[in-house]
Amino acid sequence: MNIEEFREYCLAKKGSGESFPFDEQALVFKVMGKMFAITGLEHQPAAVSLKCDPERSVALREEYDGRIYGAFHMNKLHWNSILIESVPRDLTKELIDHSYELVVKKLTKKARTDLENS
Repeated sequence: MNIEEFREYCLAKKGSGESFPFDEQALVFKVMGKMFAITGLEHQPAAVSLKCDPERSVALREEYDGRIYGAFHMNKLHWNSILIESVPRDLTKELIDHSYELVVKKLTKKARTDLENS
């Protein structure tokens, strides 16, 4: 998966949007105002950071050593960075879905209802 495919996949998620809240290089994807993905557009190879269940994070880092690792500037217990051109496309999509679902699950009841109705 390349960075444009990543972007399109994130934006296809219900209620998602993109912004540059930190600087013109850090592209952030949010659902209902909560971040579920971030990428630094200047990074080569392309790396993205996604929220992940802590136990799964450890297993992924072991299985994809050097291709999935603790995200810089993020809580490494809950965020992984993924070299998206170095892992299977289906895994990248699955991890985007997982991150999105983790964030949606933590939304307030009102925000989840608004998301469902959007």
